[in-house]
Amino acid sequence: MSSIFSGSESMGLKNLGDIKIYEEPEKEEKKKQVEVRKEPVVTESDFLFEKRIQCPVCDKEFHNKTVKTGKPRLIGSDSDLRPKYVGIDSVKYDAIVCPNCGYAALSRFFSYMTSAQSKLIIENVSKTFKGLPASGDVYTYEEAINRYKLALYNTVVKRGKNSEKAYTCLKIAWLFRGMKENIDDSNPKAPALRIACDASEKEMLVNAFDGFLAGRSKEDFPICGMDEPTLDYLLADIATRLGKYDIASKFASDIIVSRIANAKLKERARDLRDSIKDKVKA
Repeated sequence: MSSIFSGSESMGLKNLGDIKIYEEPEKEEKKKQVEVRKEPVVTESDFLFEKRIQCPVCDKEFHNKTVKTGKPRLIGSDSDLRPKYVGIDSVKYDAIVCPNCGYAALSRFFSYMTSAQSKLIIENVSKTFKGLPASGDVYTYEEAINRYKLALYNTVVKRGKNSEKAYTCLKIAWLFRGMKENIDDSNPKAPALRIACDASEKEMLVNAFDGFLAGRSKEDFPICGMDEPTLDYLLADIATRLGKYDIASKFASDIIVSRIANAKLKERARDLRDSIKDKVKA
């Protein structure tokens, strides 16, 4: 086959028969590299940041570990409304403690303080407060429970509402439940630790129930952010956990026929009432 450049020799061009218009691509053996995409390891501390807060008692500023809004993924809740997230137990971080004067409260109550309450805190807490032990990047359950107990003590001292005491007790109960869930099975003391957690959770649920019941009869709604049907459902669930089936059934039935309870809450109340019937039969 003649070269495409045939006849161009007269112009002094050489080796025309060997010239190719296009170079052949170099043959390279491309090794298919399988990229192993490593997912970043997310730790509990990744869900937290240090929030600057001003104490309403001593007016000093401090930093408090706080869960980033929208960061953790909610995967559900227990029947008593305890939220459950992936990678973190957010309940551990809801008690705010001033490291300077010892005032402590749950986040929704922390900033509300009258001058009379402030004086009570200064006289009965601040004067003897020795501070909390240093913590790491995250709180252990033991550390979180101690913070909550300080918040409960402050609430009693400042003569806070029954609902505030009850809400604090409820969250302490949730912490003992969370602690139980995280006990290592390989720990030889695991059975005894679980029994202790169950006993402590029950004690705090009793106090939560009594406080919410008292608050319901004396305080205006919403109570701790809950409307009447939601609080009644919570009372029904706690009563069920405490074996108070008659009271629990009454609250659940009231929710089912309520005109202001939403459909989802009514469904949960029906499920709770059915579980109560099963427990009574057993």
